[in-house]
Amino acid sequence: MRIVLDAMGGDDAPEVTVEGGVWAAREYGIEVVMVGRQDVLEAELARHETSGLSLSVVHASQVLEMEDEPASAAKTKRDCSMAVGMDLVKRGEAEGFYSAGNSGGVMAVALFHLGRIKGTKRPALTAAYPTREGLCVVLDAGANTDCKPEWLLQFGIMGSTYAEKALGIENPRVGIVSNGEEEGKGSTLVKEAYKLLKASRLNFVGNVEGKDIPMGLADVVVTDGFTGNVIIKLSEGLSKFLLGIVRDEITRTPLTALGGVLIKPAFARARKVLDHSEVGGVPLLGVDGVVIVGHGRSDAKAIRNGIGVARLAVEGGMLQAIGERLTDLGL
Repeated sequence: MRIVLDAMGGDDAPEVTVEGGVWAAREYGIEVVMVGRQDVLEAELARHETSGLSLSVVHASQVLEMEDEPASAAKTKRDCSMAVGMDLVKRGEAEGFYSAGNSGGVMAVALFHLGRIKGTKRPALTAAYPTREGLCVVLDAGANTDCKPEWLLQFGIMGSTYAEKALGIENPRVGIVSNGEEEGKGSTLVKEAYKLLKASRLNFVGNVEGKDIPMGLADVVVTDGFTGNVIIKLSEGLSKFLLGIVRDEITRTPLTALGGVLIKPAFARARKVLDHSEVGGVPLLGVDGVVIVGHGRSDAKAIRNGIGVARLAVEGGMLQAIGERLTDLGL
């Protein structure tokens, strides 16, 4: 298996991307194709022990920066590392692509170079949300701020397929974000999408409120990109805030500091559950290729794990399964 790594994408690229790519090649036994400025990447690779590993470098003269306007840069920076990497996937020279770069840029370049899966109305960016039951797939997480009911149905189909094929969740429970549990609650968009989801062959469990998501009441939660992005960003901020409060209170007095020593292992486990680097990346669903998007602040562990997400999606046949289910439903 060959997974393309956008080695120029991310706040700390190429140091952490190269380190994570080497780590992934060693751990997963796959070939990692690093795309970017060849001289820079080869110099960085020379700092690592790579004997026996399947690693290669493909030159790209440009970089789609975090501050670039995605749609414009996708058209003008034809030789950026994202574009060159996705072209490898398009030509069948690699099975998947990973980037921790500009997420809007990843979507724009993917649409421009890979296109959409036949029948897909709009691609959706997913988020892996930690819950009491494990992980929940939330989509859309920001790619489409304004949506139509049929788009949310497709998000449910694609998210359910990903949860099953890549995460190993059997018959995933699908819910829709609303301001009440009862059928008939929510905006016009939610009410119309509810009808479509209920009539589908998905394991639809109805409305889920914000409080239900971390409790694990659904394995896949669909919503428009505006709401989804607010949910994810609010949750990220809230988790940091609460962990910070606990840390500050533990160290406030000598007695609580002593107790803090005893609960340190539990505190570390809690931080791990909430750490985005443990997942590493999430798929951009609906584009005609396995495309995984990582956090801009990804460290080497996150890069390694994100490449692992791409590997699982390829092994599970996620792309083909989504196409087949959309076709089967006449979409």
